Amino acid sequence: MNNEFYTLTTYLHQKKITYVMEDYIEMLYRKSLLNEPVTITHLSKLLHIKKSSCSKMISKLINNNIATKSPTLKLTKEGLKIGKYLYYRHEILTNFLTILNKENFKLEQVEKIEHFIDPLTLKNLNTLLKNITS
Repeated sequence: MNNEFYTLTTYLHQKKITYVMEDYIEMLYRKSLLNEPVTITHLSKLLHIKKSSCSKMISKLINNNIATKSPTLKLTKEGLKIGKYLYYRHEILTNFLTILNKENFKLEQVEKIEHFIDPLTLKNLNTLLKNITS
């Protein structure tokens, strides 16, 4: 058993992609599934943020080879891989919390939890969902 404790900030800094980046990538992935062209203006409206903040984050995603901008925003191959996982994660948590909380389901809970759940827990949660819904 590992008895080494760290602050949340330490865990967050261990990730290559920040939780804020995850929101951008997931939204770009969602729009790619619909073959919808996305501009910085459109993305900023979808995420309810300032256009200038969106532009800065897109620059970071481009510098990390996660997105491109020519002329619309698109995920790279690596970005699509990450986006697919983020979307999968969102859907599993949505399904689980909908079953658990029924009419009291709140998307806000999914948005908060999804950034902190690890892949093994997510996989096990998906297995649990399959067992209780079949």
